[in-house]
Amino acid sequence: MSAVSPARVPRVRPAVPALESVWADVLPELSRPVSPVRAPRPRLLALNEEVAVELGLEPDALRSSAGVRFLTGEAHAGPAPVAQVYAGHQWGVYKPILGDGRAALLGERRDGHGRLRDVHLKGIGPTSMSRVDGFAAVGPMLREYLMGEAMHALGVPTTRALAVVATGSLHERDGDVRPGAVLARAAASHVRVGSFQYAAAQEDPGLLRRLADHVIDRHHPEAASAAHPHRALLDGIVDAVAATTAAWMSLGFVHGVLSTDNVLVSAETIDYGPCAFLDAYEPGACFSSIDRLGRYAYERQPAVMRWNLERLGEALSPLLDDDAASGERAAARIVDSFDARFLSHRAAAFGRKLGIGHRADPATATRLADDALALIAAHGVDFTGFWRDLADAAEGDERAVRGRFLGPVPALDDWLLRWSALGPAPDLIRAAAPVYIPRNHIVEEALDAAVAGDPAPFERLLGLLRTPFVERAGSEHRRYARPAPEGSGRHVTYCGT
Repeated sequence: MSAVSPARVPRVRPAVPALESVWADVLPELSRPVSPVRAPRPRLLALNEEVAVELGLEPDALRSSAGVRFLTGEAHAGPAPVAQVYAGHQWGVYKPILGDGRAALLGERRDGHGRLRDVHLKGIGPTSMSRVDGFAAVGPMLREYLMGEAMHALGVPTTRALAVVATGSLHERDGDVRPGAVLARAAASHVRVGSFQYAAAQEDPGLLRRLADHVIDRHHPEAASAAHPHRALLDGIVDAVAATTAAWMSLGFVHGVLSTDNVLVSAETIDYGPCAFLDAYEPGACFSSIDRLGRYAYERQPAVMRWNLERLGEALSPLLDDDAASGERAAARIVDSFDARFLSHRAAAFGRKLGIGHRADPATATRLADDALALIAAHGVDFTGFWRDLADAAEGDERAVRGRFLGPVPALDDWLLRWSALGPAPDLIRAAAPVYIPRNHIVEEALDAAVAGDPAPFERLLGLLRTPFVERAGSEHRRYARPAPEGSGRHVTYCGT
C-alpha cells in the first residue's frame, strides 16, 4: 500500500500542550526539522495516565481530537518537531550518521519535580535520515509500551510510553501488511553514545562542549562544580550505565541490540523491539533473528556496555585535557572503572534477591549468586521462579525451590545450607524477586490479540506487570508466572520493528 503523503503540521491550537525546545535551541547542529505524516484516522489505543500527570498533562485533554493529533505530532504549540542527529556503531561497525529515521522530538516538558523530560514520537514517517519508510506498526509500539512499564515497575531506569495511537494507515514490511501506529514516549533525554560520536566527528570543539554541558546540566549537575567537570560527567555516566546493566542481569533481561546508538547516556533503557527475558537460565541466550554470532547475548551484555563506554570516552577525550594523549588516558582510566562498578551493583542486586542485603559482604553475595546461577544453568531451571521461591525457603519451606530440580541434587543441598546459614530475609526477597515478568510467549499472545481488536489480554498483562512483586491469588494468574510450555519453539525477536 502506498504511504500517505506528508502534510505540514497544523498551527497551534489552544488545547495542545506547550513544550519547550531546549535541545533544538542549544544544539541546532544535532537537529533537523521534520513534518510528521498526517494520520488519516487516528485512534488512541493506550494512554499512560501516570506519565501524563507527571508531565502536567491532562489525560482527558489528550483523549480529545486535538490531544490525539498532538500525540501523532500533527498539532503542537511552539517550535516544530525535530529529528535528532547521531552516529553510532551498529554490530561493531561505525556508521557516521544514523539519526532519527522515523522519530521526532516534539520538545521538552518539566515534570512535577522540575526536571526536563523529552516528549518524543516514534513512527511518524520518513525523515531526512530514514533507512526504511519511517513508519511503525501497532504490535511493536504496544510492545514498547508494555516493556517500558514492566521495566519501570521492576525498578530499572527506562524510557516510558505516554501513549500509543493507531494511525488508520496500513504499511508493508517484508511482505507483511500491518496497521500503523505512533508511540509517544517520555525520557530523561534521548542523548545517546552515538550523539557524542557524531559531535566529535565534526571536529568542532564548541559543538562537543555544548553537548557535554547540556548533559551535565540535565543529568549530572553536580559535575558542574567538579575540578574537571567533563571527567566528572564521564564518571557519572559510567556508574549509571553499570547500575542499569547490573539490573538487567539480575532480572534475566536481554536487550538484543546494544549498538552505541541504542545506549542513552542517561542510562535509561530504550528500544524494546528485539528484547526478551530468560525463561530457563541460559547464560549464552540470544534471541535476535540477526544476531548470529551472539554479540548481544545475555552474558555478553556487561562486556559490550563497557565497549560502548569506551567509544563514549574516545568521543569525550578532547574535553578531558588540553593534551590529546592525556585526554585519552583520562577517558580510559574512567571507563576502566566500569568493571568494578558493575560487579558492585550486581552484588547488591543479587544480595537483595538472596535476602541477605547488607548483612553479607559483596564477595559472599557474588559467590552465592554465581554458584546458584551455575546450578540453575546446569539443570535448566526457570530464572525468575528460582529467585522468588527462595522467599518460601527462607521461611523453612523448600518444596517449591526443590521442585524445580529433577530428583536429588547434592549441589543444591549444599547451596541451600550455605545460604540459609546467613539468615536470609523473606520480605527482602519478595521485594526484589518478581513474580511476574513479561514472559515472551504471553507478551506475543497479548499483542496478537490487541492487533486483532481485543485489548483485554494486553490490559490484563499490563496490570500484572505494573505490580510485579505482588502475587495474585487464583489459578488464572498462575500461567503468567510460568515459563513457556515445554516443547515450545525458541523465542525469536526482530530488530527494526
